[in-house]
Amino acid sequence: MSERNIPYKIYLEENEMPKAWYNLRADMKNKPAPLLNPGTLKPMTADELRPVFCDELIKQELDDTTAFFEIPEEIRNFYKMYRPSPLVRAYCLEEKLQTPAKIYYKFEGNNTSGSHKLNSAIAQAYYAKKQGLKGVTTETGAGQWGTALSMACSYFDLDCKVYMVKVSYEQKPFRREVMRTYGASVTPSPSAETEVGKRILEKHPGTTGSLGCAISEAVEKATTTEGYRYVLGSVLNQVLLHQSVIGLEAKAALDKYDIKADIIIGCAGGGSNLGGLIAPFMGEKLRGENDYRIIAVEPASCPSFTRGKYAYDFCDTGMVCPLAKMYTLGSDFIPAPNHAGGLRYHGMSSTLSQLYDDGLMEAVSVQQTDVFKAAEYFARVEGILPAPESSHAIRVAIDEALKCKETGEEKTIVFGLTGTGYFDMVAYQKFHDGEMENYIPSDAEIAESLSKLPVVE
Repeated sequence: MSERNIPYKIYLEENEMPKAWYNLRADMKNKPAPLLNPGTLKPMTADELRPVFCDELIKQELDDTTAFFEIPEEIRNFYKMYRPSPLVRAYCLEEKLQTPAKIYYKFEGNNTSGSHKLNSAIAQAYYAKKQGLKGVTTETGAGQWGTALSMACSYFDLDCKVYMVKVSYEQKPFRREVMRTYGASVTPSPSAETEVGKRILEKHPGTTGSLGCAISEAVEKATTTEGYRYVLGSVLNQVLLHQSVIGLEAKAALDKYDIKADIIIGCAGGGSNLGGLIAPFMGEKLRGENDYRIIAVEPASCPSFTRGKYAYDFCDTGMVCPLAKMYTLGSDFIPAPNHAGGLRYHGMSSTLSQLYDDGLMEAVSVQQTDVFKAAEYFARVEGILPAPESSHAIRVAIDEALKCKETGEEKTIVFGLTGTGYFDMVAYQKFHDGEMENYIPSDAEIAESLSKLPVVE
């Protein structure tokens, strides 16, 4: 029996927390396209990636055949502080909506970082420490990834340098202070402390920044500072691998009570939480064992799936990173300063992009005010104040439940509640004060950005 056909349950501890990460790529017939060296346009090798990433993480990034990676004991022990995370039946929401649908949410906000990001942050910090590094650099949008990484680095006594998207740095000062509490240094991006930051500021004076800008600065800092490596909170294959703990736990909980999901919904920026949530379900779909309707939800202001192009592009605005084949709006695209900072990325995970291009999942985009209406409704009914990012999934989960109400279908809906919104009160204030705007980029804006895509034969 091949590794990928072994029941995933053998990789669970007695408390149903995973003992191994599941690599969805192992079951994909059409593998994600490889990262390319922007100079040679040939697949990146481990040696070429070594100045940027930790050695063990490079192995995980490039491996698309190994189905399960054992989680080191040190990481499992850390996970036990907050995992397994709860899969909650939203009885109150069902009652309020008067829907025959059964609604479940996988809640990842039950840790100090406030989100799912800690699942990968602790893994990446562990491998950096194991390699003997001094510290790591990274970017952060809403601040959830930066918070998680600062916690993980504090745990392993590593330095942590965070470049935070400028608009989020200004909108979310308390998130910034949590990072500093855990010992991280935080710089608004783009900044004048890196060469690439200076170039971006010269090209886009007064810019509010983007994840693409912050990535460029973090990579430059890592590659020019001895004893440092760069770590990323989304997009990369290694991150989706670590986040598979979300889906493995969700599936174990459903299987325990003989419940089969019909619709699985996750917000989508770079793809970390969505990829983690859907991993074992998509694996069954790929192997022909079960079928699920899987929906990615993205902001209308940064619609890489629904309005982007499937092509090779730079992962960062400064064009210092490898090329990835993904659904992209162009690395030069600077999203509007909406309040879902973690979803303001120009491209999507190569793994998810391949699955979407193969027709194995759907994508929808939603406007900011509609998202906050759903967030407020959920908070009043279910008692959890959701993060703006998570609220994209809530919006579509409610919409799908209302469709069930119209048709009388008793579908089971599972969505990812990736984090809490207690550091997002400026956004909630603007929504309540009627000051929140819906910005949707024009076709001309997107076309202009896409016209600058690198030419890859």
